[in-house]
Amino acid sequence: MRSEKQYENFIMLVEWRHMEAGGNSGVFVWSDAIPGEKDRLPGGVEVQMLELDWVNQNIRDGVKPPIAYVHGELFGVGGVVTEPDNPRGTRSKSIENRALGKGQWNSYKVVCVDGTIKLSVNGKFVNGISKSSIKKGYLCLESEGAEIQFKNFQIVELPPGVTSEAQTVKKVF
Repeated sequence: MRSEKQYENFIMLVEWRHMEAGGNSGVFVWSDAIPGEKDRLPGGVEVQMLELDWVNQNIRDGVKPPIAYVHGELFGVGGVVTEPDNPRGTRSKSIENRALGKGQWNSYKVVCVDGTIKLSVNGKFVNGISKSSIKKGYLCLESEGAEIQFKNFQIVELPPGVTSEAQTVKKVF
C-alpha cells in the first residue's frame, strides 16, 4: 500500500503492532511507486518494524541476531544510498531497544528533512540516517507475510528544501 502523492520534508506519526510472533514489516519513505522488475520491494528508505521474537526465529549458524536489529533499523533499498548514524554495514541500527512485543502498540515518530531521517520509538529518538540519495517520494506500508496493524497514521508536511530531479522518484499517474 502506498500514498497517492509524494512527500519530501515531513513528520510521520504511526502506531503499529504485530499480531504474530516474529513478524517482519516496515514503512518505506521517499519510495518508488512500484517495485523494480527484479525486486519485491520498492526503492526508498525502510524504517524497520520487526516483532521481538524475530531474533529467535532467524538464528543463522547458531548465532542469534542482536535485538538492535529488531526495530527501528533504517536502510536504503533498491539502490538508495544513505549515511548511517549508528552503522551496521550500510544500515543504521537503533541505539536502544524500545519496541514492545506481540499485540502491544508501538509508536514511531519519523522526521524526514532534506535527506536526513530521525526516528523516535515510543517517545525517544534512537536512530537516524543522513545524506540520502533520494529525498522525495511516496510512503509505502510493508508486511512480509505476518499480520500487522496500523493506526493513527498522520503526516505533517514541512516546507520543501532544495531537491533536484535526480533526488526525486518518478511520479506515477
